[in-house]
Amino acid sequence: MVSQDVFVHPGNSFLVRKTLAVMVRSALLNVMMGAARKAARSLVRDYGEIENLQVSRKGPSDFVSSADIKVEKTLRQELKKARPAYGFLMEEGGEIIGDDRSNRWIVDPIDGTTNFLHGIPNFCISIALEREGELIAGVIYQPLGDEMFHAEKGAGAFLNERRLRVSARRKLEDSVLATGIPFHGRGGHEPFLRELGAVMKNVAGVRRFGSAALDLAYVAAGRCDGYWEAGIKPWDIAAGIVLVREAGGYVTDYEGGNKLLETGEIIAGNDHLHQPLLRLIKSAHA
Repeated sequence: MVSQDVFVHPGNSFLVRKTLAVMVRSALLNVMMGAARKAARSLVRDYGEIENLQVSRKGPSDFVSSADIKVEKTLRQELKKARPAYGFLMEEGGEIIGDDRSNRWIVDPIDGTTNFLHGIPNFCISIALEREGELIAGVIYQPLGDEMFHAEKGAGAFLNERRLRVSARRKLEDSVLATGIPFHGRGGHEPFLRELGAVMKNVAGVRRFGSAALDLAYVAAGRCDGYWEAGIKPWDIAAGIVLVREAGGYVTDYEGGNKLLETGEIIAGNDHLHQPLLRLIKSAHA
């Protein structure tokens, strides 16, 4: 939708016509974005007082904080208020079956918790909606930078009000890729090292930012040219999958299929880089 505004330029008698693009979002996206913004208020406050957080170990190198719990509670309340029958799949709260079994929210209250707890400002809130087994909408909110990545099937991907497109790079050797690195207590170290060995000698650089959701948002925005990771959870990638696809990119599992949420394997990139990256990853496991 486009609106036009006519105004008089100061100090001149002529009229200047200004055209403003006004994006009309669906009620669904408004619900998701509103929930993310409300939950982010306490998150930003807690980030400013990291040393006072009550932190408990959920597992080796895998933390859960009072901030996660507060954010997830707010997200659940806001989403349930708007769509009371929908179910949930949440990182902290697990799966909640709703009366409407066709729809469920997939929620990560803080993707990048370890970054958050160490004062590294690379973390986000991630919300996706799955309908009849298909991901149809996603929101990834980075509150410190006020970056709201959002997408809905068939309506495109956006960062705040700006339309997103994946990068146009055609060659792996010109590309910067993002990935995740298995940490202490999590398996897959040796397979990852084989993957990294196959990839790093063929690309301009590999980055590890510590948030899978933001990695995918950055692919959608063209900041990174591709992303791959294994051993990933549905709430880490669900919203990002929608973003990349709506930004014109490709997202598959390691077999080139669509079982990403089941396998925990993901490869994302534009139409020129996705298949070469997929071949490199497969070669690491041959």
